[in-house]
Amino acid sequence: MSDVDTASTKPEVYTRRIMGVETEFGITCTDGEARRLRPDEIARIMFRPVVDKYASSNIFISNGSRLYLDVGSHPEYATAECDNLTQLINYEKAGDVIADRMAVAAEQTLEKEGIGGQVYLFKNNVDSVGNSYGCHENYLVGRGMPLKSLGRRLMPFLITRQLICGAGRIYHPNPLHKGEAFPLGFCISQRADHVWEGVSSATTRSRPIINTRDEPHADSHTYRRLHVIVGDANMAEPTIALKMGSTLLVLEMIEAEFGLPNLELANDIASIREVSRDFTGSTPLALKDGSTITALEIQQLVFSYAQKWLEVRPEPEFSGTSNAEMAQVIDLWGRMLEAIKTQDFSAVDTEIDWVIKKKLIERYQQRGGMELGDPRLAQIDLTYHDIRPGRGLFSLLQSKGLIKRWTTDEAIELAVVQAPATTRAHLRGQILATADKLGAAVTIDWMRHKVNRPEPQLVELSDPFEVHNAEVEQLIAYMEENAEFYRN
Repeated sequence: MSDVDTASTKPEVYTRRIMGVETEFGITCTDGEARRLRPDEIARIMFRPVVDKYASSNIFISNGSRLYLDVGSHPEYATAECDNLTQLINYEKAGDVIADRMAVAAEQTLEKEGIGGQVYLFKNNVDSVGNSYGCHENYLVGRGMPLKSLGRRLMPFLITRQLICGAGRIYHPNPLHKGEAFPLGFCISQRADHVWEGVSSATTRSRPIINTRDEPHADSHTYRRLHVIVGDANMAEPTIALKMGSTLLVLEMIEAEFGLPNLELANDIASIREVSRDFTGSTPLALKDGSTITALEIQQLVFSYAQKWLEVRPEPEFSGTSNAEMAQVIDLWGRMLEAIKTQDFSAVDTEIDWVIKKKLIERYQQRGGMELGDPRLAQIDLTYHDIRPGRGLFSLLQSKGLIKRWTTDEAIELAVVQAPATTRAHLRGQILATADKLGAAVTIDWMRHKVNRPEPQLVELSDPFEVHNAEVEQLIAYMEENAEFYRN
């Protein structure tokens, strides 16, 4: 392993960065024995109160986040803009709470209408017939870095990142895909088999690892949005922290020209599939220069740079992820790499999703003498991702202290109702709260905030770091001045 060169470090790096996560939930409705409604039917019932109130199934809510019904009848939640790691975890987990409460309300509606049944929302990435849905990460980066160049620099890390933060699943070969190279088995990532390109503008037709669609949702002269769509949906808070935190550190090092070596792989897609099925990280991966390297060696090399980077990383001045929190990321990252190297996962088996799940499945296998293809194990695999407190396996394990926390229930509950105080979402939250109180009709997206009546009033917020804005104050005052109009 080469020595780390810190001579080229630049101080002008984004240690405070806007980021967000989009989560698509799998959905089904059963009576315990059979499916009661199709996914599209139960999704419409789940969103019925939203449509009744807002005449739309695509809205922004009081905590500044976006809630909508996506293509394929997937309820989707996109976090408000966050600028530090724990804040982001709070808002991602708040989405689970919000979606589950909508599912509970849908069950009550089904009971009243004489249909009955339980609504299940799964925070995973693959359904029972092999369809995939996403968990997308968004990172604000400077416009000066060409996205394809940034993607090439990131690709080896992202392809091997599943080793440290995959969700894991039992892999069942799809009978429609004859001659599949991979047989029944447990794999590290749920998304690795469902990407087909490295960097492209596609999303569903031919999913890439990084999507290049140019939608910064901010001043396009200053910023661009890095849209990573290869990551698994995670349940364990420490796994989310490691997934996002390690990626933040790598982005910072690239921006700071910290000397990360060129590890461009010869075949990104073949490599990501191979990595997903190797718990040791020891499968040789071909590089474009003709040499080979293992997934574990890539992670170890990037990790060694990240350790050195943290020693010189500028402390964020206002908000952002502190060096102390990044040290926690580094600690978990190092322990996970050591676990892979030694194949002793006892130091991380309460923190990393795929390790937790693999251990759980193996325990059931041993107790029941079951083969990996046993449908009871597939049910355990799926139930891990059920977001209902007290019903999903993940929540039961966490409540018993068998899965470690990164944040608290109190912080998550606050994130359910209150927008982040350190980003533009704070202003959006104020507008939405006033509109909801007065019954004012508004049209909202990430940048544009419009009061529709009596006369249209528009405020555009192109700076995602902005938390004070005189035009927003005027917009709120305008709604308050017209309170009588909205009552009539």
